[in-house]
Amino acid sequence: QVQLVESGGGLVQAGGSLRLSCAASGRTFSSYAMGWFRQAPGKQREFVAAITWSGGTTTYTNSVKGRFTISRDNAKNMVYLQMDSLKPEDTAVYYCASKGRFGTGMISYEYDYWGQGTQVTVSS
Repeated sequence: QVQLVESGGGLVQAGGSLRLSCAASGRTFSSYAMGWFRQAPGKQREFVAAITWSGGTTTYTNSVKGRFTISRDNAKNMVYLQMDSLKPEDTAVYYCASKGRFGTGMISYEYDYWGQGTQVTVSS
């Protein structure tokens, strides 16, 4: 089993930046890739970004390309989401998740383990 804990959320002004962190523990060797998802009030959970542990291959949803950067520190079992040029529509609870070696990496049901989430609020 993999345990995930997010941190780094908060309140920022539009155009500002925020860095989210996700600490992984437990059977982390079973994790092939990590993803970030977000869920705003009244909306379904949305894919944001993903990265593989081994090769560092990344993928992003179109709405955050050029603004967000996902990265990982394998030695520390940490995954990060650097969010720049934040917009009010980025406001949501952000979750990190772990998946095995299958699928596209962009679909929530591909992920086996989830963190508790961290709130990101962007003021206009």
